[in-house]
Amino acid sequence: MKLVFATHNAGKLREVKELIGHKYEVIGLSELDDLEEIPENEPTLEGNALVKARTIWNKYGLACFSDDTGLEIDTLGGAPGVISARYAGESKDPELNMAKVLKELSDKEDRSAQFRTAVALIVNGKEHVFEGIVRGKIAKEKSGSKGFGYDPIFIPEGYDISFAEMDNAKKNSMSHRGRAIAKLVDFLI
Repeated sequence: MKLVFATHNAGKLREVKELIGHKYEVIGLSELDDLEEIPENEPTLEGNALVKARTIWNKYGLACFSDDTGLEIDTLGGAPGVISARYAGESKDPELNMAKVLKELSDKEDRSAQFRTAVALIVNGKEHVFEGIVRGKIAKEKSGSKGFGYDPIFIPEGYDISFAEMDNAKKNSMSHRGRAIAKLVDFLI
């Protein structure tokens, strides 16, 4: 089965292809020559994931899925949450986003946080949503060069290194997106 992953993010696409393996053929929007940016204006991760999947389903009629991920920091009341990609502005600059988080936490002792991903799947016109969560904490400074987004400042529970310091296999085995995609694959089998 071919699945369209409704994303332009090459890092996410690569990660999801690794997670799904050879079970399904996964293509991104660029492989459909679809350059349209789908707005993420919903108040929840689930809502944004559904909007993106519905857009692709309505446009192409192909089995598709989409995700939305938020970094939720306890002491910031769950922020940046649904606006994680745009936390420091519409440029969606990961460096600016991380700098803003680190500045806001500079005088905080409680650095506990979680990454949460919602994945929306549409197959044969039926919608399904899967969630993945990984708890951890925010580092005091960036470390590592792998991954993308907030990976250099997120340290998962039970580890003393960031996601950006882990190899892909290790990160994918425990990550929020990995957990949500595993639920999607289990559902499809």
